[in-house]
Amino acid sequence: MKFVDEATIEVIAGKGGNGAASFRREKFIPKGGPDGGDGGRGGSIYAIADRNINTLIDFRYARLHRAKNGENGRGSDQYGAAGPDITLKVPVGTVIYDADTGEQLVDFERHGQKFTLAAGGKGGMGNLHFKSSTNRAPRQFTYGEEGQQRRLRLELKVLADVGLLGLPNAGKSTLISKVSNARPKIADYPFTTLHPNLGVVRTSPSRSFVIADIPGLIEGASEGAGLGHLFLRHLSRTRVLLHIIDVSSPDPDFDAIEQAAIDARAIIEELRRYDSTLYEKPRWLVLNKLDMVEDPERAKARLCELLDWKGPVFGISAMTGEGTQELIWALQDWLDAEKQRENIEQDKLEGIHVEDDPRFDPARLTPQESASDTPSKD
Repeated sequence: MKFVDEATIEVIAGKGGNGAASFRREKFIPKGGPDGGDGGRGGSIYAIADRNINTLIDFRYARLHRAKNGENGRGSDQYGAAGPDITLKVPVGTVIYDADTGEQLVDFERHGQKFTLAAGGKGGMGNLHFKSSTNRAPRQFTYGEEGQQRRLRLELKVLADVGLLGLPNAGKSTLISKVSNARPKIADYPFTTLHPNLGVVRTSPSRSFVIADIPGLIEGASEGAGLGHLFLRHLSRTRVLLHIIDVSSPDPDFDAIEQAAIDARAIIEELRRYDSTLYEKPRWLVLNKLDMVEDPERAKARLCELLDWKGPVFGISAMTGEGTQELIWALQDWLDAEKQRENIEQDKLEGIHVEDDPRFDPARLTPQESASDTPSKD
């Protein structure tokens, strides 16, 4: 199925039914009085997050969603039936904006989260409500209200723990295919990846994380060059970014490390221009294709020196799988520590003293150290 991460739709809620102006007319019951019922409420339109959906493709073919109107009130104190509601299922990670104002309406972050896109109109009142001691035969009634009408823009940001970024042909698709269950297209030409790929990396029966691969970035991506800028938003929900750098060169006279440093600076600059929040995310360097380098340790040290890089750095060969196990175990430990830290902060906000919990492990709160050391496989 084609991955679709943007759609524009129109939602029109139902109009409320009109109230009725009616009087009771039965044999042998003179002066029966008013008995006009209220109109029914118009149908509303809701959106609900569903983890079983991973694309917005349904909304590419169904752009107009209109709920039915409520029924009019009738005599004999009969109220009109409400119009049936419509519930639209969207993937978890969908952000909905008002297409006319640009206002963000909702960000679906969890399964089952529900939001009202367009509220149905309220039904009108029948003349039953207007009777009084001085107005015994009211002919007043009210009309039903119009339902809300909106143009909406749906934008999907995939939920992943780890995001891959780098130039085209840096080896991102090969890496995600080696360490996860994803099976992206792999070829020896640029822009093989045309849409994001998600994969689950399972390090044990009870531990796993999700990794996302987006099309390769090129210089000027933040201004619309290439394909990667279309999918940079998918990295905004990730916890850590893996910057994949190709350090190989088929030409022995070509300084591949110096060129890799130039390319890395260009990618980092594109992140800064696109979104400062994305630029400030934790980022690890992953030097790929080290099996084609004569002295891998020297290449790693020189690249870190050229970039003045003090953060975590890993050397791998995505093709042969060399170094990938150490990388994914370091990621798993780092993610576990981050999640524990977030849970502790949440517990503190709720007034829970987590230090008294026997499950509390302060050693897990050093993600930077666990990233640089070789983790133990428990």
